[in-house]
Amino acid sequence: MSTMNYRGYHARITFEADDGVFVGRLAGIRDRILFEGESVDELKQAFRDAVDDYLETCAARGKEPQKPYSGRMMLRIDPERHAKAALAAELAGLSLTKWVERAIDHEADVA
Repeated sequence: MSTMNYRGYHARITFEADDGVFVGRLAGIRDRILFEGESVDELKQAFRDAVDDYLETCAARGKEPQKPYSGRMMLRIDPERHAKAALAAELAGLSLTKWVERAIDHEADVA
């Protein structure tokens, strides 16, 4: 599985061997936006067109387009794990938020 990025939107890409096409879906929003292409270049253009069309359609309808993420994240984890993270952050001289950001940066390379 691969990803693409355009205008702040990301897409998850899969290959459908039976149909011989790449299929993409915008990630991180509730609206279902799909696109496809038979070549990489076709797929890239379909992705850009899908994002542009989504934004234009939202504007025409007076609807605020969904943003991939708000920057707010609510997690429910067991208290023991929460305590470990808070202690690690404090010992590193960081806020828990900054510590989690660093952990995510270390583990996730999506862009």
